[in-house]
Amino acid sequence: MSTDKDDIALEDAKHDPRKSIDDTSVTVTGLENVVLDKKKEDKLLLKLDFAFVPIIMFTYLTCFLDRTNIGNVKVAGMPEDIGASESQFSTAVSIFYVTYVLLESPWAVLMKKLTPRNILTGLCIVWSLATIFTGFIENVAALYAVRLILGACEAGLFPCLNLYLTMVYKREEQAKRVSYLMSCAAISGAVGGLLAYGLLHMDGIGGKAGWRWVYIIEGLLSIVCALLIWFGLPNDPSNAYFLTEDEKWMMRVRNEQRRKYMGSEEFSWEELRIAIRDPKLMFSSVVQFCQDILLYGFSTFLPTILTSLGYNSLMSNVLTVPVYIWAAIVFVAFAFMADKYSKFAVFIFGTNIFGIIGYIILLAVPNNAVKYFGTFLCGIATYTGVGLNIVWLNVNVAPHYRRAMEIGLQQTIGNCAGIVAGQIYRKSPYVLGNSFSMGALVVAQGVVVLHAWYLRRENAEKDRIAEGKEDTRRVQSGDAEIDYKYHY
Repeated sequence: MSTDKDDIALEDAKHDPRKSIDDTSVTVTGLENVVLDKKKEDKLLLKLDFAFVPIIMFTYLTCFLDRTNIGNVKVAGMPEDIGASESQFSTAVSIFYVTYVLLESPWAVLMKKLTPRNILTGLCIVWSLATIFTGFIENVAALYAVRLILGACEAGLFPCLNLYLTMVYKREEQAKRVSYLMSCAAISGAVGGLLAYGLLHMDGIGGKAGWRWVYIIEGLLSIVCALLIWFGLPNDPSNAYFLTEDEKWMMRVRNEQRRKYMGSEEFSWEELRIAIRDPKLMFSSVVQFCQDILLYGFSTFLPTILTSLGYNSLMSNVLTVPVYIWAAIVFVAFAFMADKYSKFAVFIFGTNIFGIIGYIILLAVPNNAVKYFGTFLCGIATYTGVGLNIVWLNVNVAPHYRRAMEIGLQQTIGNCAGIVAGQIYRKSPYVLGNSFSMGALVVAQGVVVLHAWYLRRENAEKDRIAEGKEDTRRVQSGDAEIDYKYHY
């Protein structure tokens, strides 16, 4: 129970939200017990969504576009123009993930030190230039070089954007926001297909092949993101320029209510050591690797898969659009349900079933129209499984630096799948690639079940400790605290 002194300080802080928690005598308990007006909080969330989500979505869309447009230009003569063989082109697809997986965790851990605005703007500028320069390459060695640079810069984007969302939203508010972010991976496929269709018609303009214009124009689009990030994503969202004084106060209350989730602002090597040994990281990383086999195989090679069904290069790009739009709609719908019910395993498991059926169709059915339908089923699992698995780890790990390390490592391990995807999708009709993707989904199903079982067991153990059992666990802080219940 708060004292009169606490109440006075609490009221004082409300009228002057610029004061930090430490500037007042307000206790943690006092702020945690503040009940915000539901309508006002909903209005605040809507305001935050309109301010931050479009920038985050557009940035990730262009990032994924720059990463996967290599699949769109493959069917437009790019390998032939630079003298790349099938194996060399596959290596170019895979080599992106070498620097990508090595740098994800370091970028995530460095975000607080470098500040979100500085790190995201800098990375965006460099990968935009790398994309533009890809339009001027003349040989395979140059393609390898720009892909390595692109991977190094894009490595920091998703973990940093993901962590930025945790600075703004509560645990139960994150799935739908991450769904907006991940849906851009699907939307980028649709946009990439349409852009490629239009830009490939520029073939010959300025003496340049159409595929070169794809890189140049899409790289220029990414430069716009750097400006949006710099001016639109403040380092401290709770003091954003567009918030009123009352809204800043509500942000401070929400921050205090999430204090256990966010944790200390001080860097701690111990938290990183705890993160590395966390069983949740192991389960999540294996699932992420399996799901990313689909994400990178499907999103990069779908135009080529459709070409193998008899469509020309332009039409194969156009036909990817409805598949990606469908995948994005399905993912957002399931993410809303995951937020509403705080459940993840059941939705990942359920959508993966559709993916398994889709790959069986691609492998076993001779009719091309039915195979095209199968790509829609694959799309259900491709983005939903990846996105929900990320949020699942997000909401179950605290405090900040432990979460930053685990998200970074999860992404590092998961994105190794990009290296594999480039090697298994080598030759039409991609029997090896589709078979491997289906097998990865089957493995993911088993690990999802084990992950959910482990979390239920941990919650039950916490309940027993709360009832009086001696607590002998090695880790008892952060998400291991008794009243921190895991979502499964």
